[in-house]
Amino acid sequence: MHDHAGFVREHTVLAAVPLVPEVRIHTATEVLPIWRATSAWLDAHDLGVPFWCVPWAGGQALARWVLDRPEVVRGKRVLDFGTGSGLVAIAAALAGAASVRAVDVDAFAIAACRINAAANGVTIHAQCMDLVGAAVEEDLLLAGDVWYEAGPARRFAAWFEALPVAVVTGDPGRHYVPAAARELARYEVPTTLELESATTRTTRVLALGGRAV
Repeated sequence: MHDHAGFVREHTVLAAVPLVPEVRIHTATEVLPIWRATSAWLDAHDLGVPFWCVPWAGGQALARWVLDRPEVVRGKRVLDFGTGSGLVAIAAALAGAASVRAVDVDAFAIAACRINAAANGVTIHAQCMDLVGAAVEEDLLLAGDVWYEAGPARRFAAWFEALPVAVVTGDPGRHYVPAAARELARYEVPTTLELESATTRTTRVLALGGRAV
């Protein structure tokens, strides 16, 4: 069995998130080498690049929004969809959510999420699974930077629309974010030329569907 947790620790350092310095996550100091290091395993398991190794702009903005407005999650059951590093899930737990479940299809992401949760002193139930199409028991669904590919974005949007819970996402201007989303907040998020070809990205926090947040 692959030592996912060991790999995460070996290839990252624990660092504060630029827009969310209250949270520290295991971050790749250089993105390209870690992408190369995981490529064979990812290809074998039909997964994409290791999104868990850096705090993407959409996740940073959504985590900042949650921490700035703790009443949105306080006492609620929260689902962090496509958790990656676990940043948004950690923010929800720190803001007082009654429970937080984090899901991702990448086993490395789940390992990173668990390690990062422990580093921040919070409890998160992390699951490696494809949840799209399933019912959820949570009160609120949070989804960071998930709108970068057309096929998955259509699948996510249809599922989110059918869910009987509020859905909030973070988006730094990806092509496939639903056009009807309602803006809740906007941030200038620090990023890197390596990730985004820019040093900052204007990133919106958006509500999907007509359900009150």
